[in-house]
Amino acid sequence: MTAERVLAPTPTAAYRWRWLALTALLLGEAMNLLDATIVQVAAPAIHTDLGGSVSDVQWFTTAYTLPFAVLLITGGRLGDIAGRRRMFVVGITGFMLASAACALAPTVGLLIAFRVVQGAAAAVIIPQTIGLIKTMFSGGEMAKALGSIGPVMGLAAVCGPVLGGVLTHADLFGSSWRAVFLVNVPLSVVVLAIAPKMPEDRAPNRPTLDLTGTLLAVLGIGLVVYPLIAGDISALSGWGWAAIVAGLAVMVVFALHQRRVAASGRSPLVEPSLFTRRSFPAALVTSTAFFAVTNGLMMVIVLQLQLGLGIDVLDAGLTLAPWSVGLAVASWVAGAHLIPRLGHRTMYLGLAVFLAGALAAIAVYHSADPAAYPSRLLVALGVIGVGAGLFSPAFFSISLHPLKPQEIGTAAGLLNAVQQLGATLGVAVLGSIYLNNAASGGASASLHAIEVAFWVAVALVVVSFVSSRLMVEKEAPDSTGAQH
Repeated sequence: MTAERVLAPTPTAAYRWRWLALTALLLGEAMNLLDATIVQVAAPAIHTDLGGSVSDVQWFTTAYTLPFAVLLITGGRLGDIAGRRRMFVVGITGFMLASAACALAPTVGLLIAFRVVQGAAAAVIIPQTIGLIKTMFSGGEMAKALGSIGPVMGLAAVCGPVLGGVLTHADLFGSSWRAVFLVNVPLSVVVLAIAPKMPEDRAPNRPTLDLTGTLLAVLGIGLVVYPLIAGDISALSGWGWAAIVAGLAVMVVFALHQRRVAASGRSPLVEPSLFTRRSFPAALVTSTAFFAVTNGLMMVIVLQLQLGLGIDVLDAGLTLAPWSVGLAVASWVAGAHLIPRLGHRTMYLGLAVFLAGALAAIAVYHSADPAAYPSRLLVALGVIGVGAGLFSPAFFSISLHPLKPQEIGTAAGLLNAVQQLGATLGVAVLGSIYLNNAASGGASASLHAIEVAFWVAVALVVVSFVSSRLMVEKEAPDSTGAQH
């Protein structure tokens, strides 16, 4: 009897293990978000240490977000087929090994290659989280577990830029920038130690893998993104334009392929029924434009501070702290108070606040001393963060609202993928605009370059506003009195 009581978990023990497993899942998600932002702050230090072309700074981020974006839906399908816990463990293991390889990379080329592996591993990890949470929890506990994702992601967003600056500046054991990758190793070990306690779960009706669709998406997006990073956007060469045109042509082939796969009764990478109404395509455009702005601006702010002004990596990371704190606080306020009252208008409020912050930043840069740290920028970045925090939860809530229940899973995965694609394009486009305009050298040139980048960002925010208006098909009051 004693042995049986020892071996059989008590209800309290099972409860504790569920929440410990949830902690591991959230840690896996947080690591991936951290890795997308933490490297942006460390990127100039990496460039100084390893050398190479200055455009490689953009690849340190893009090499991660691009495979993450295009493989995200395939990663979810692998969990449906082979088991979500199994694929979560595979993804964490791959992410850990790739992080260690990044930390030890002796050359720029190898670092970028290992970042690609990191991004692919992240695409396997992230889609498994919600499915495993729904397997482990039910009722009110499931609502609490799912509700914990937002605050954890907000905390990761706050910590990413600051942690990147602190770790690189601390130069622990002479590791310098390599510490931003090494930090993933012990965290991954903790997650892997807890993972065996998670239940296995897979889809009752297993979908098929659309490998041809995945390859077409990778090829098409890669052909578009590569010349945007490798060349001067204002003076692309013939091969650059040819690559972009070829990439767009491949994406047309991809769309036709998706229709054929769906018509044959197999599982397409992207569900064509999502495009029968204007609201979801408008959401994809909004997501691409808005997250291109947020990720691209973070990159160029860090570049201007470190390469243009020559300030250290710690100060660069701390400069982004008001943005991150504003985002985290405003996200909570939006979810808890504004969305239930204002509905889709919360999106417009967020975009308006973001735009005000961007224009304030332009004014700061325009009047700044070229050789001095722009302290007034901190206020503008805080306003930008508040705008992003108001917009994001409202956007994801409204974009999924009109969909059928069977479409929500695929739509959520696609929105997540497009968000990462927007981040990739933002780093490519805004980063190239800044670097090309700052190429003449000097603090004055860097100020002019970041002004240009911010004006392009303002134009993209306007695009986001227009496309977000198209997301709202019908203004009908819901049970709370708010309008979606």
